[in-house]
Amino acid sequence: MKSTNKTIGSKISRVSISNVAALLMVSTLATQILGFLRTKLVNANFPIVGPHSTDAYFAAFNIPDFFYFTLSAGALGVALIPILAERYSKSGTKSVWELSNSLLNLLSIITLGIGVIIFIFAGWMIHHIVAPGLPPVEAKTATTIMRFLAFNPFIFTISGILTSVQQTFGRFFFYAIAPLFYNASIIISIFIFKDNIGLVGLGIGALAGALLQLLIVGIGAFHSNFHWSFSIRWKSKDFKTVLRNLPPRSLDQGMDQVEDIIETHLASGLGSGSITNFNNAYVLSTAPILLLGTAISTAAFPRLNHRLSQGRPDLFRKDFLKVIRAMIWLAAPIVVIGYYCRGYLARLIYTQGNAQISSIFGYMIGAIFFGIMYAIISRWFYAHKDTKTPLIVSVFTIILNIILAYTLSRPSNYGVEGLALAQSIVAGTEVVALTIIMIIRDHKLFDWKFISGVIRIASVTGFSVVAGFIMISLLPLEISDKGFFQLGGRVALIALVVLIVHIGISSLFDLEEVKPLFNRLKRFILKPIHWQV
Repeated sequence: MKSTNKTIGSKISRVSISNVAALLMVSTLATQILGFLRTKLVNANFPIVGPHSTDAYFAAFNIPDFFYFTLSAGALGVALIPILAERYSKSGTKSVWELSNSLLNLLSIITLGIGVIIFIFAGWMIHHIVAPGLPPVEAKTATTIMRFLAFNPFIFTISGILTSVQQTFGRFFFYAIAPLFYNASIIISIFIFKDNIGLVGLGIGALAGALLQLLIVGIGAFHSNFHWSFSIRWKSKDFKTVLRNLPPRSLDQGMDQVEDIIETHLASGLGSGSITNFNNAYVLSTAPILLLGTAISTAAFPRLNHRLSQGRPDLFRKDFLKVIRAMIWLAAPIVVIGYYCRGYLARLIYTQGNAQISSIFGYMIGAIFFGIMYAIISRWFYAHKDTKTPLIVSVFTIILNIILAYTLSRPSNYGVEGLALAQSIVAGTEVVALTIIMIIRDHKLFDWKFISGVIRIASVTGFSVVAGFIMISLLPLEISDKGFFQLGGRVALIALVVLIVHIGISSLFDLEEVKPLFNRLKRFILKPIHWQV
């Protein structure tokens, strides 16, 4: 048995974080492109004001998304994977499926009940919780769409458990590609239903997409020797541990969605189109967070868990610092590019042009950077099986966000933009609070090598800021700038220059993050030469 366990553990250790991260970043980029295209097509095919306003579409997703993100999107992974990793290293595949089966059956019953409640009370939720400012016709449309989405949390929860197991086994392919089918389904539904049942058809597309996503994940589970059985092992010690860890993490995830509901609630009272504009900017802001923060931290999480299960906190610390430095180095130029290109991006996602989307996105820049950092910092706690600390911090920040959002979004202050400004302030506060707690618990965590590296990254970013300013001065956004290729080409050119400067100055500053990039480029260039020899 010991030799088997060592073999299993070595397989996990050999899984390359960089390769998995590359897979997840590519798939996440594809998902975000589809998500961007989905929002752009919704904007292009349905009006922003009037009885069929897109405000109804965006409002309808709030409650189902609340339960999806609370139970499925990340909550399951961080609460379940550490326990599964231990089981996998000690007892193998069978015990992993036994534990996951119990959780799958329990949460399926719970989310099925939640789906029934959403379906019945969708109208009341729209009117009293999500968007009381919607006119009656739009509220009715939002209610119908929400009913189609009612059982998506149930479907996504099953998918979440199956993908958590596959990640534990070091298999990320089906987890990576499954979300593509969800966005693709909604995009297809736009063209199928826009000339008949209209916005309501998008709810059908979302439901079909959730089922397709589950099908893809199920194929991956089948290849992982999944065998379902209707049983719940209440007496299992590991199952009890998961149940203790899941609620804090679920509530932590839920806090973020509470913020979304509150923001939609406030936006609904700031005039027609405010919900749509805020959600468009939000779609733009989530892309880098998911592409860098979620993808890289998800790839690193199994390795971090394995380091602790080995009893090697020194290796855990080393891997953690390496990952967080890489994320800071990658996030810095992306934030610079996003800020300078906000006008171009707003016009790309909303073809007719919308200055308010650009303004809102500009205020979200802080939330983007700190959102990326939160993705890995929170996993420091989850790897230590501590889901309570991030929850406690989230409770504090949600209260702060409610106060700031209500105050800053008043028409006499910042309006809809105030919601974005509140997001950035709260995201920064949350990351700072968790970082202080990490330092208190592990005084050796941030050594001088790490601190000096971050200082040099900040210095490099200063050059990237200058490069971005010069490029946006040379290529200012004009009223006549329209079309995907014209706008996208300018964004690509600005981004290319900023990235070249960032990488070049990083090399001059001898930053370790740039070395793997040059090494891979060198191997790529020299590979044909070696082959000829």
